[in-house]
Amino acid sequence: MAKTILAVDDSKTMREMVLFTLKDAGYNTLEAEDGKAALTVLASNSVDAIITDLNMPNMNGFELIRAVRADAKHKFVPVLMLTTEGDDAKKQEGKTAGATGWIVKPFNPQKLIEVVKKVCP
Repeated sequence: MAKTILAVDDSKTMREMVLFTLKDAGYNTLEAEDGKAALTVLASNSVDAIITDLNMPNMNGFELIRAVRADAKHKFVPVLMLTTEGDDAKKQEGKTAGATGWIVKPFNPQKLIEVVKKVCP
């Protein structure tokens, strides 16, 4: 059975690229334009992994991860940060918040699928 991945990014273009890459690899996909919208999607859906941007309006990636980790239903869902931010301080903050992995944009579609397969076998 295909795994379901939630892609969260305020850039429609970036979301479409991520969704296309995932669908092409056989994954089911859901999408949200920010952390608040992602929580709404998660309230009525079960997902196998979340790929989120860091810098978004309403609720950023770190806030989203903290909310996901605080929710018993999704506490152990792998969360990958997909962002233009690559500095170690941000990565450390992501780890502290509960991020499973970190991918820097622009992303390589093959790499993205490899990481998703790793966190979501």
